[in-house]
Amino acid sequence: MSDTPTAIADAGVIGMAVMGRNLAKNIESRGHTVAIYNRSWEKTAEVLEWEHGKGANFVACKELADFVKAIKRPRRIIIMVQAGKGTDAVIEQIAPLLEDGDILVDGGNAHWADTDRRNELAKKWKFKFVGMGVSGGEEGARLGPAIMPGGDRDAVATLMPILTEISAKAGAKNDEPCVTWCGEGSAGHFVKMVHNGIEYGDMQMIAEVYDLLTRGLKKTHPDCAKIFTTWNKGELASFLIELTGKIADKADPKKPRKFLLDAIRDAAGQKGTGKWTTVAALEAGVPIPTITAAVDARLVSSLKDERVVAAKKLKLSRKSLRGVTVPDLARALYAAKIAAYTQGMRLLSAASEQRGYKTDLGTIPAIWRGGCIIRAVFLDRITEAFQKEPGLPSLLISKAFIKEIARTLPSLRKVVAAAVTAGLPVPALSASLAYIESYATDRLPAYVTQAQRDAFGSHTYERNEKPGEFVHTEWLA
Repeated sequence: MSDTPTAIADAGVIGMAVMGRNLAKNIESRGHTVAIYNRSWEKTAEVLEWEHGKGANFVACKELADFVKAIKRPRRIIIMVQAGKGTDAVIEQIAPLLEDGDILVDGGNAHWADTDRRNELAKKWKFKFVGMGVSGGEEGARLGPAIMPGGDRDAVATLMPILTEISAKAGAKNDEPCVTWCGEGSAGHFVKMVHNGIEYGDMQMIAEVYDLLTRGLKKTHPDCAKIFTTWNKGELASFLIELTGKIADKADPKKPRKFLLDAIRDAAGQKGTGKWTTVAALEAGVPIPTITAAVDARLVSSLKDERVVAAKKLKLSRKSLRGVTVPDLARALYAAKIAAYTQGMRLLSAASEQRGYKTDLGTIPAIWRGGCIIRAVFLDRITEAFQKEPGLPSLLISKAFIKEIARTLPSLRKVVAAAVTAGLPVPALSASLAYIESYATDRLPAYVTQAQRDAFGSHTYERNEKPGEFVHTEWLA
């Protein structure tokens, strides 16, 4: 198949659901003609009548073969369909239609193991394959997301002119593209997974602080709206803090004098990326307790009917939060957020080493500064920390954050202690505190664990004076 007069599109997007259509519009808005295709023509036709699709330079195709013919070579095609079997089906159908030099991009929320599998299959194909994480939701996809491509470096370089154009921009002059090559193989989707894991932790901690404000300090929703709006002007400034301030005092459309938050059932959903992060961390041997606690919290929340029964039967006492101020909560949240991001970066570092990703850690927080859900002002400091100290094992001991931990940890301790005393659950805040405390403790009770293991199973242990040399004792002789 060669170029024909019909090959007029600069790129192509497959999948016209929310993310696909918005990404196609983003590319088109930069002066490009974009071929679009969906398995069902009705969805494609709907895009042409969409407010952002009318008059757009789209080449709408009913058949996949026509879609491929409509794109200039080397073809740049982005798949934005449901992860898993849906993506596999598209790849299977389009593979025979592509040629040498063409680039097929999986821009869906794929599990990194699926991307590894597809990379293996790509060795048999004429075209090149790229696994690419995209974060920012509907608005980000259309106006500028954070983009995390990984895999074939030459293929990513070919994609970069367009990816740079469509990505979010950050930095002091708002001109630094939020896109970078994340590493070899499935690195792009692994980085996106870790992003989502941090997102789980961040959301849970904010929710816990909100609960402490309302149930613990008896603040109203309008009070919380003002508090979060104020927090968004300081070191906590981030998309999620800003968003929480906006949703706090939203009126219930069905009960205008009530607040919508009070009408929402407290059972959180999830699409699995948080669980993927926890499983990947366990496999890599990396502790991410804040993220895992957030996943667990969503699972516990899903037990709504059981919780209602348990609350009636156990009748646990709940008290007001004592000795804690709103500034204490702000500092506690900041300390906990540092812990969560530290865990995520530690996982990326371990995965890069173990899986040969060759990820440049200094570039990852930089592309999360704009477009994505976890964008926050302190990502500038995280970026700087890894750029100044490339071999940094943990953010907690970076020059940029040592003083911050010293400043905010007392508040995190105070808040968690007060919450426990009041009977208000704060699993993610507690996990963050335990992580910091454990990492900064030179002698943990693991010595008892090692003695137990050796006593019941002859698993051996190391002596303090001879680390690396394992010995066994007959403890029960």
